[in-house]
Amino acid sequence: MNTAIIEQEPKLLPGDLAIWFFIFMELLVFGIAFISYAVVRVQNEDMFNQFQLTLNTELGAINTIVLITSSYFVVRAVHTIKNHGDYIGCSHWLYAAIAGGGVFLVLKSFEYYDKFSAGISLSTNTFYMFYLSLTMFHFLHVILGMIILLAIAIKAQRGGYSASNHIGVESGASYWHMVDLVWIILFPLVYVMR
Repeated sequence: MNTAIIEQEPKLLPGDLAIWFFIFMELLVFGIAFISYAVVRVQNEDMFNQFQLTLNTELGAINTIVLITSSYFVVRAVHTIKNHGDYIGCSHWLYAAIAGGGVFLVLKSFEYYDKFSAGISLSTNTFYMFYLSLTMFHFLHVILGMIILLAIAIKAQRGGYSASNHIGVESGASYWHMVDLVWIILFPLVYVMR
């Protein structure tokens, strides 16, 4: 009996195509917000420079490292399930990524507490309106990403993914990388660039 091995053509994008439409829409919204920030910043450069100095750049930098590290954990999760079929190892890497997201949220909450206890709100001035809007919108995306990763980790832990069936892991990973990418743009734009 002659059996031919059918090779799958490599996919252009990892995961499900639907997640990429969702990611594209999210990036479009963030892109418009970033462009709006940049335009308004040019018109109010002195004010933006002054209040930018009140942000905790050290915590922002630590959060950048935390998110990049958690993205690495997600990469390891995909590699572990895709190349080894190790669903338990995959779930462990995903739980590590979720923990990274948790650290991000805790550190960001300290920043918010500092600002809110000083009486700062969305209506304080244009800079803080952008700072709070952009970072809180991202904060919500981190929470959503953690929920997605948790659902995938639980399914992986129960043997729901394998080397031949891991599209869900790739889809969740793609979303998490989008969340990371947005912060990598947001951090220098809002905290650092003058």
